[in-house]
Amino acid sequence: MSDPVLPLGGARFDGLIAVEEVPQGMVALRGSLDAEAVKAAVTELTGAAMPDPLRATRQGDHALLWMAPDELLILLPRADGPQAARDLADTLSGEHALVTDVSDARAVFALSGDDGRLRETLAKLTSADLSPGAFAPGTVRRTRLAQIPAALWLTEPGVARVLCFRSVARYAFDLLSEAGREGSAVEVL
Repeated sequence: MSDPVLPLGGARFDGLIAVEEVPQGMVALRGSLDAEAVKAAVTELTGAAMPDPLRATRQGDHALLWMAPDELLILLPRADGPQAARDLADTLSGEHALVTDVSDARAVFALSGDDGRLRETLAKLTSADLSPGAFAPGTVRRTRLAQIPAALWLTEPGVARVLCFRSVARYAFDLLSEAGREGSAVEVL
């Protein structure tokens, strides 16, 4: 089993918002997301329904994030990632699908605080439209945070996840911390 140590050792920042590195199991699925076999397999694995484009669905500690027309990211407890990837690959053998455990390749940050402050903090770093009408709870956006690719998932008002490559975890954490430090509010959103 892979080492579940977090890239930054569970780094935490408290300011206008809280930023915390969290452990997360992640399985990437590439293939035909419209195929009934794919829908059935991911729902059986997670208990969550297939999400609509740019959305996420959740069941307990499992979630499905729509990442692209042919890509789904499955979130689950960290320790479950390797076995879930093997099981899903076995279930989908014969289907047009690629299943990979990417838990060790990614870092995840949990953001929380006042909804307006959270949106404002993220808006300092990305050109994505984070207004409540465009970025409602359950929405997933692939974008850039400054110079790095990232995914944003608003789980509920004032609570979000930021996913990025493990190799840029320190940079992402520092960006989020600086954008969310006390005294940096611009009060636009």
